[in-house]
Amino acid sequence: MRNISLYAALSTLALVGTPAAARHTTQAKAITATPGIPRLAGKPDFSGIWETLSEADYDLEPHAGRRDAPPGPGVVDGGALPYLPGALARRQANFAARAKLDPRLKCWVLGVPRSVYYPAPFQILQRAADLTLVHQFGDQVRTIHTDGSGHTKEEDPELYLGDSRGHWEGDTLVVDVTGFNEETWLDRAGNFHSEQLHVVERWKFVDKDTIGYSATVEDPKVFSKPWTVNVLLHRRRDPNFQLVEDYCYTLDYERFYPHKDGQ
Repeated sequence: MRNISLYAALSTLALVGTPAAARHTTQAKAITATPGIPRLAGKPDFSGIWETLSEADYDLEPHAGRRDAPPGPGVVDGGALPYLPGALARRQANFAARAKLDPRLKCWVLGVPRSVYYPAPFQILQRAADLTLVHQFGDQVRTIHTDGSGHTKEEDPELYLGDSRGHWEGDTLVVDVTGFNEETWLDRAGNFHSEQLHVVERWKFVDKDTIGYSATVEDPKVFSKPWTVNVLLHRRRDPNFQLVEDYCYTLDYERFYPHKDGQ
């Protein structure tokens, strides 16, 4: 106990004898640095293949088991999504017709943030200027720009994946995503958004093989206030694991292949 106290005292004295700016930098590094994680040019390196174990894609809110989904505790801070009354009615209609209306069943790209917590692997390829996310489902590819550039100046771009611009806050990658269309859902339970969707993601290592991911969603056309989801992403470490093409939109044509002449 005396050794611990002596160490603390010596550490305090060392900081007192250090200029204020340097003390602040030292303290900030102690708070933000995550030991033992992979790095690229000093920044956390998220390169690898990742996948969630959560039930988030089945329903973001707490839910009992049903024929098309296992039970889940929910991933939304506070439990329930803060729908506006009119939007809640549409969500209920979506839920009732989810077996036909879910864009996932049409093999469309899943959008943001759904693609991150969808139960299929995706790969991150990281460079100093950007991160590329390649998803196994639906041939979805997304770029997060980290070169300091701003959002596209195109008016109403209406993108399935939005326009992603990231910056670093210590060891946390903060990504601002705008410019969406309204064609994607947030999960299989019919939770949805409009073209006014705005997402702020935070990516941070919990340890070298686990990423803590959060997404704060704002959409004044659908929700009464912003809300946040939190999930963990786990590194796929299976021997020789790699992404496998999952072009599910080709399944309707599988009866035609191989060609009748075997070519």
